[in-house]
Amino acid sequence: MRPTIEQVAAHAGVGRSTVSRVLNDSSKVRPQTRLTVQKAIEELRYTPNRAARSLVTRRTDTVALVISESPERVFSDPFFAGVVRGIAAQLTSSGKQLLMTMARSSSERSALEAYLGGGHVDGVLLLSLHHEDPLPSHLGELGVPAVLGGRPLDPALAAHVVDVDNQAGAYLAVRHLVERGRRRIATITGPMDMLVSLHRLGGYRDGLTASGIEESSDLVAGGDFGERSGAVAMRALLARRPDLDAVFAASDLMALGALRVLREAGRADVAVVGFDDSPLAEQAGLTSVHQPVQDMGREMVRLLLMLIGGGAPSRSVLILTPHLATRETS
Repeated sequence: MRPTIEQVAAHAGVGRSTVSRVLNDSSKVRPQTRLTVQKAIEELRYTPNRAARSLVTRRTDTVALVISESPERVFSDPFFAGVVRGIAAQLTSSGKQLLMTMARSSSERSALEAYLGGGHVDGVLLLSLHHEDPLPSHLGELGVPAVLGGRPLDPALAAHVVDVDNQAGAYLAVRHLVERGRRRIATITGPMDMLVSLHRLGGYRDGLTASGIEESSDLVAGGDFGERSGAVAMRALLARRPDLDAVFAASDLMALGALRVLREAGRADVAVVGFDDSPLAEQAGLTSVHQPVQDMGREMVRLLLMLIGGGAPSRSVLILTPHLATRETS
């Protein structure tokens, strides 16, 4: 049988309330007593009963991470892995557990909303919102603290957000290509139902304008951030504009798909820049816009824990700064 808090107290020679104060990291415990209790906990291999603790504290000590993508997308895109690493690292010292779930269809979102609003979690981290997703506002109505990773299409939903300056990052990519002598610069966008894609397209346009280059619609092709969509878009761009001399892809995976098509076509003359600076980019020698995804995950948790504790401002938007990692493809 699992040891009880009473057994820990007896083993340490203290009262039950003293063990409880140690478990709750109270400052009202003498250092030597704390060490004695911690030793008893270790020797008995005691773990707190979370269900019983929740009845007293009205906290579950659980944080949910909701990613609005399919499992295939989540487990193939290194962006999500980087954010999750940052989230997990920040949660390690907080004593909270991480529950990760994915929801893409309306039925999945409805079931998830009922679960999240049912007192099963202390707060929610949201990633990769599409369209005008109602989940953030519904969580607000239910009184569930939530932090968004990336700004949503509807600014009214952006109460607590951690994001990267995607527009500035795309601008850096285009200006870099211009400085390398490129003038017919194409772009492969992400899905247009996400603000991140609109911002990266906006940065591409800003870079062209600042360089005195007129934008051409036949140098713009759409993708979904995945490698296959990058390859499909690259073929379409080459068919329309075989004279292009550079491509800015709004994700590393799309850039890698574009590189594969360019190599198959014998077009080593075309420069390619991606966005993410993932480990895949480093392996492939791909120039890419570095976004600090692990920092993003850590800051999301930091802000959410403040909200759970009641100490965060009513609105808080943190924008992280990207930079360019230059490699062989440009």
